[in-house]
Amino acid sequence: MDQGIDRIGAMLPLLPAKSARLCRLLLLAGDRLRLELATRLKPHRLNHSEFITLMMLYGRPDGSSTPGELCEFATQGAANMTRIANALLARGLITRRSGTHDRRRVVIRITAAGRRLLTRVLPPLFPRLDAAFAGFSRHERDELGRLLCKLAINLDQLDAIPDA
Repeated sequence: MDQGIDRIGAMLPLLPAKSARLCRLLLLAGDRLRLELATRLKPHRLNHSEFITLMMLYGRPDGSSTPGELCEFATQGAANMTRIANALLARGLITRRSGTHDRRRVVIRITAAGRRLLTRVLPPLFPRLDAAFAGFSRHERDELGRLLCKLAINLDQLDAIPDA
């Protein structure tokens, strides 16, 4: 990777090589994390989007949210969130109902079956999650978290930069 970036940098001197290396490392790490999660979720017939949706509901005080909120937090479009909700609904892991005060508002709620599934899925992930960060001190983990949040904010602001 480094040699390839160095060769490209020699041909294109304006290449921000350090930033390119960091992006490549983040992409490699992200791909590996996605593969790890997909492998662990497959026996439970869950994909990443379904898992994230269930986790968001599981973490809410009342176990519910709206499709719009779920789209925002899961970074999914409305059509894909409908597909995710339909799949989870078919398995009895969520319910989908009209709001009590506003019938136009849809409320999605995790069911007892959805909670039970997560209590089976999550604990085996914990040792592997810790292993992924083995060798990192608490300070390094905190710093990595801080830096990744800073990167996420910068990435959110990219749309404001005009294309060259």
